[in-house]
Amino acid sequence: MNAFYHPLFRAPPPPAEEEPFDPSTGGLPPPEPRWRKRLRWVGRGFAALVLLFVLLVGWLAFTAPLSKSLEPIAPPQITLLAADGTPIARTGAIVERPVEAAKLPAHVKQAFLAIEDRRFYTHWGIDPRSIARAVWSNVTGGPTQGGSTITQQLAKFTFLTPKRTLGRKAREALIAFWLEAWLTKDQILERYLSNAYFGDNTYGLRAASLHYFYRQPENLTRAQAAMLAGLVQAPSRLAPTKNPALAEKRMKLVLNAMVATGYMTEREARATRTPRIDVRTRNDLPTGTYFADWALPEARKASDVGYSRETLVTTLDSRLQNIARRVTSRAGLGSAQVALVAMRPNGEVVAMIGGRDYAKSPFNRATQAKRQPGSTFKLFVYLAALRAGWKPGDTIGNMPIESGAYRPKNSGGSYSEAISLEDAFATSSNVAAVRLFGAVGDDKVIAMARDLGVTSPLARGDPSLALGTSTMTLLELTAAYAAVAADSYPVTPRAFKAEGTNWFERLVWGPSHFSSREHDGIERMLRAAVNRGTGRAARLAVANYGKTGTSQDNRDALFVGYANGLVVGIWIGNDDNSPLAGISGGGLPARMWRDFMNEAAGTNIRPPAPQPAVDPEGPVQPLDVPDIGDIPVGDGTRIGVRDGDAVISTDIGGTRIDLRVPVNGEGETRIEAAPAPP
Repeated sequence: MNAFYHPLFRAPPPPAEEEPFDPSTGGLPPPEPRWRKRLRWVGRGFAALVLLFVLLVGWLAFTAPLSKSLEPIAPPQITLLAADGTPIARTGAIVERPVEAAKLPAHVKQAFLAIEDRRFYTHWGIDPRSIARAVWSNVTGGPTQGGSTITQQLAKFTFLTPKRTLGRKAREALIAFWLEAWLTKDQILERYLSNAYFGDNTYGLRAASLHYFYRQPENLTRAQAAMLAGLVQAPSRLAPTKNPALAEKRMKLVLNAMVATGYMTEREARATRTPRIDVRTRNDLPTGTYFADWALPEARKASDVGYSRETLVTTLDSRLQNIARRVTSRAGLGSAQVALVAMRPNGEVVAMIGGRDYAKSPFNRATQAKRQPGSTFKLFVYLAALRAGWKPGDTIGNMPIESGAYRPKNSGGSYSEAISLEDAFATSSNVAAVRLFGAVGDDKVIAMARDLGVTSPLARGDPSLALGTSTMTLLELTAAYAAVAADSYPVTPRAFKAEGTNWFERLVWGPSHFSSREHDGIERMLRAAVNRGTGRAARLAVANYGKTGTSQDNRDALFVGYANGLVVGIWIGNDDNSPLAGISGGGLPARMWRDFMNEAAGTNIRPPAPQPAVDPEGPVQPLDVPDIGDIPVGDGTRIGVRDGDAVISTDIGGTRIDLRVPVNGEGETRIEAAPAPP
């Protein structure tokens, strides 16, 4: 070691060779070329875009519902059954369980890949070559092409709307990248094949193969697979049940694509013959009835999200529905419309008529039409008075109202100094109801209506509300009367049996009940209205309770009441709100209510013929098709055909007499009479 070496005394490095002085730059380094600056900014922009893309995909991973791609894109078929198992309606798409890619024959998958996405297993969700080819073809005037991959198509019909916009295409590409990041290729293919539309209201490969060829997709031949793969482009136009020639032409195009991709030889393609269509059953899926249209939204909520078809039992009683149909079709309504709702006191709807002919007008006048309830609204006025301490025997003024802007009149011009609440309700005194409304207060009357389940708007500060000038549906009005019948409120109309509640739920959330004084008082008045009041035409041989209603100028005629465990509301009116000719609530609606109740109880009708066992998979029975209407032949006399008999019906002193003569000559001629009113 050198004795003179020490780290502190190392020799300094040799001086660097100086740059020659450039007088043009003043000795500063030369400026960076412009192209290099631009390149650096392009790189930064690209890095920012990549970062933004990664952030968007990450955001989708945490917020977008991946499980949605597992759900059918169309609601699967639901069959509604009456309480006895009779099919009453079917609606929804034909959907079957999903397919599994591993279990499908190779030629089935190859057919779809060849015509829809040849590079499916190599791209990352979008195919730049397909996009470029589609753009070039569209720009140069060639045939219009799409550049969407199978992944993009899955993203489109699972997550997006069909609207063709640049923004939607960008979202489609983004979701496609996201699907590719989270799912395997086979999972994407399975979800695509299980949701694609194949025409004839059929969604998914399994449903399509069963529909068109009556075989499972695992057993499809090469020709059948090629035809199904060809449908995806334009399923409604190419469906072989509608356009077999177009379907065959498209199938050959698929076969040529399979040859081009090496999945089969030209010789095999030429040897492939057009498959025979084998549609075993036709399923037109009618919604069927007013009741079904009302029940289906609840059925959708109750059904599980999945591919399986649902069969749900409703509360509809097919026997009572047929009675309702007969009673309304033979009523002699002229040009007027009719609605009927029958329910149990717990709200289970057992019969519903929403109009004279569903095929001509599916508008449901029982659940959708809001009409004036007339004097049937007085139920809430008198119940509010009973809650406020009034009694049925208390009196109120019954003379004409001579002051104020609103001066109602009594029907028929009958007045008195005073009248008891019971008599005022029975005779439907308008001036007494308005005076009672003023004494009780509109806030208490409206609160009573709300307690009983009325949700329609009710006018405050308007004394005419006492006479039912605020509109509501027949369904909610009938449910309010059901609350009285059940001594439990509110009553919610339902098409499916309610789930049972335990004692704790009943204790905390209700329902509420009337006091014995309130309930006895209102039933006393409802009974008086039928026994000796405006509802005499509705009298039965058993205790029954009800109220008539007629709106201003006879635009609406109603009767709502209950007996024998049934609550029934009937409305008659014109769709254009024009006056009815000679129809009031105490007339035709009351008689129809009586006829329905008598037949429902089995009074004065022959026992029904034994019915064959019903098949839930069998044909739909709409139960809304009207019988041939009775032919009026005089005042109160009608002739018609019912239950296989020629029937002559007439009213004698308020009693209905039916002369039944068997049409086919079998059986005996019968004379049937309703029991005399009590």
